[in-house]
Amino acid sequence: MHPTPKDVGWIEVITGSMFSGKSEELIRRLRRAAYARQRVAVFKPQLDDRFAEKEIVSRAASRLASHVVRNATQIPALAADAEVVGIDEAQFLGADLVGVCERLADAGKRVIVAGLDQDFRGQPFEPIPQLMAVAEYVTKELAICVVCGNPANRSQRTVNRPSRIVVGDSEVYEARCRKCFSPDPPGAAQQEELGLGLEQEREGEGEGEGKG
Repeated sequence: MHPTPKDVGWIEVITGSMFSGKSEELIRRLRRAAYARQRVAVFKPQLDDRFAEKEIVSRAASRLASHVVRNATQIPALAADAEVVGIDEAQFLGADLVGVCERLADAGKRVIVAGLDQDFRGQPFEPIPQLMAVAEYVTKELAICVVCGNPANRSQRTVNRPSRIVVGDSEVYEARCRKCFSPDPPGAAQQEELGLGLEQEREGEGEGEGKG
């Protein structure tokens, strides 16, 4: 058991793959704080509008009204009177979020952050790993692999889109375990081969023109 902090702020990180219940756990903790009559401020990035524009929403249909912010630096002013600060989909808020959370905790606030710790290639997804390093409490949630049913901690992209950030849900991602996960989305290898073939074809055409 962890000791309960007193007269001090702290950071809690809730992380894991998609479909692991991160938002549900965040909402549960924030509601308990509200039931205890603590002042709660909730935030989500403007980029994430999948389920609602001004609410954080879990897949179990739990909802909480939230502030929508473009970047992490907007949070302190909006959370000035709060005792508890909740932040969902934190991977979309950039590196500034680490310093913002540290300052909020230093000011005596309980800061609860939920977000992905790995991107679609299974690589650390900043700023969550950095937040995990400075947080007092870290909870890693697991989903269920859609292929084999094992515990899943990776988000498998099922469409061939190379951008690191692609906002989507079950139409774009699946929960996968270590064994069933592939860092390359479907069609990536074929697209790479096609691009290489076109490049070689253009080079061949250039050589032909030079010889003429």
